[in-house]
Amino acid sequence: MAQKNIYEYDAKKLLASELPKYYPNFNYHDKLAIAESGTDLEQLIKENPWIETERVVIKPDQLFGKRGKANLLLLDANLDKMKQFCMTNLDRVFEIGNIRGQLKRLLIEPFIPHEKEYYISITSDRENDIIHFSFEGGIFIEENWDKVHHIPVPLGTDINTFDLANNLPGLGELKDVLIPFIKSLFQVYVDQDFAFLEINPFAITEDKKIVPLDVKARLDDTAAFLHQDTWGNPENPIEFPAAFGQKMSSEEAYIRELDEKTGASLKLKVLNKDGRVWTMVAGGGASVIYTDTIVDLGYGSELGNYGEYSGNPSKEHTEIYAQTIINLITENPDPEGKPKYLIIGGGIANFTDVKATFTGIVSAIRNSVDKLKKANVQIYVRRGGPNEKQGLELMKQVGKETGVPIEVYDRYTHMTRVVELIKKAEIVGGN
Repeated sequence: MAQKNIYEYDAKKLLASELPKYYPNFNYHDKLAIAESGTDLEQLIKENPWIETERVVIKPDQLFGKRGKANLLLLDANLDKMKQFCMTNLDRVFEIGNIRGQLKRLLIEPFIPHEKEYYISITSDRENDIIHFSFEGGIFIEENWDKVHHIPVPLGTDINTFDLANNLPGLGELKDVLIPFIKSLFQVYVDQDFAFLEINPFAITEDKKIVPLDVKARLDDTAAFLHQDTWGNPENPIEFPAAFGQKMSSEEAYIRELDEKTGASLKLKVLNKDGRVWTMVAGGGASVIYTDTIVDLGYGSELGNYGEYSGNPSKEHTEIYAQTIINLITENPDPEGKPKYLIIGGGIANFTDVKATFTGIVSAIRNSVDKLKKANVQIYVRRGGPNEKQGLELMKQVGKETGVPIEVYDRYTHMTRVVELIKKAEIVGGN
């Protein structure tokens, strides 16, 4: 599962679309507008006339929380105050915790008067989807976490047959409102492949209507092909934005775009363009293990990247991914001529075709022989899985034919042994 955050705007739109299928009483106002840098506010108001006639809420929609505590939440505002808030805050640089970023996007929606706030979220682990509910929602939920009820629901359970009421004591007269709402929200969570969903807070109006006030959500982006009628339409896909303050390099943006076009997983985070140790690892778990080992052996400051390829990517996509990493590792040769190291690693694959993916990587190596030699790159390979013998042989052959130093190891070598070999090479070379 690849969990990716989505905008609050998109999360609310998805709930507005899907929740009524299970909970007909959910009659969401669906009045949502986005003001971004460069937005013509007068045109925005013309397209959303309710902004002019109703009191509104304005807040950032850029994947960071505690907006109220940061004084970035304007409540019960009239038109003039809304405009002033937008003009004052858009493009400003803020520090949220230890993250510094520019405010580029504001969400505008109607202000809903309410006296009490509630909390609900749904998360998952290996065996359960877990409902978290509290009568004490709002900005101080963390301080009141001891009042949250945590209800595990075994995976595959029909929520309609699950005895939720006995797990939520104290509902009182709200039982007939909250139980159907929570069960319906759970169905949307499962059906739409959410990986995390939090509504904090939500309110209950006098006529017993539920209104989500603040929503945070993550989707399993690998399930997009299952939801082309809701959020996975390739012609108009839901956006998976970068975190607040995060600026992607051109290479990261390129791989991210590629990742969104394939059912496989391709991830890349550039840590240090001048780093001397780089990885091209198959599998998310393996990438963590390799990274930890590199750091443990004292090369954390030399680590160039973090990422992984998995889900049986095609030869073409693997070649593009490999070429991108090779371009990065060779861009800045070490000024003292010290070697650089590329680890092409992974565990023992279940279904990823080692030969097919290695064919793509070998093509990228052949296309880059001169710059690999100029940057003094040494390659260490460790892999197992379907067609591993043929795949590893391809790596041996390209090393012999091109003169690029490549050491190749199969499943019978410990997965991270190649990291120790780098350390030995450094000691022998006196680096």
